[in-house]
Amino acid sequence: MQTLIYGPTLQGRGAFDGGKITEQKPIGFTGDGSVLRRLGPLFYWAWAHSAEGGHIPLHPHQAFEIMTYVVNGQAQHGDTLGTKSTVGPGGVQIMQTGSGVSHQERFVGPDMEAFQIWFEPSLETAYKAAPTYNQYDHEAFPIVETGGVIRKTVIGEGSPISIVADARMWDVTVPAGQSYRHQVPAERTLSALAIRGGGSWSYAEDAAKNTDFQHKDYVVVRADEELNVLITASEGTEPLRLILIEVPTIVDYPLHPKR
Repeated sequence: MQTLIYGPTLQGRGAFDGGKITEQKPIGFTGDGSVLRRLGPLFYWAWAHSAEGGHIPLHPHQAFEIMTYVVNGQAQHGDTLGTKSTVGPGGVQIMQTGSGVSHQERFVGPDMEAFQIWFEPSLETAYKAAPTYNQYDHEAFPIVETGGVIRKTVIGEGSPISIVADARMWDVTVPAGQSYRHQVPAERTLSALAIRGGGSWSYAEDAAKNTDFQHKDYVVVRADEELNVLITASEGTEPLRLILIEVPTIVDYPLHPKR
């Protein structure tokens, strides 16, 4: 067990539409500058911002399961399946790109903020599947509040999203000075991106040993055995908001040789 912190300088960068859309990439492609290239089936993760809005023109995808998760503003989607859709804050667009589909995206501001996250199923099987598109509004997801801590399950138990790749995802807000506990099963990897605030990360097995993290940091832990994570928000007025994704550390199918 080792807690790894990847600050913004260790994450990648990207831009679209002449810089109208900018991205910080905890997990990126070749040339993006990301130290991390993948975590199991978690293949790519970009955190996008656009002050006024921007457009990414039609481009193709195959096999990967691609999620757009909106934090603020709107994401508009169109594809060669005939889809035209818009989702707002807390909404999700999911493409299972299968044998192939092309899509275009428009980010609508002001202050648009979203994630694009790619999950990798078995490509040999995925290439044979028909592409699909689904979207879900914020209200479709299970949200639990306990002692001021708000946890939204984006992928996992109770979520309307069904993907082939083995992954779970949560959007968690922790009030300043309070703590959130999260269990990580053995042989799984948990990663968390601090999109608001900062805090500390420790374990029930060694609660005295804290690892501090800041806003925009990406935290990763690989659990050889079951772990009980304690995440505490920094004191002050700003809550901590984390996007957490859990995946198997090792999968039982060949993964794309990312270069």
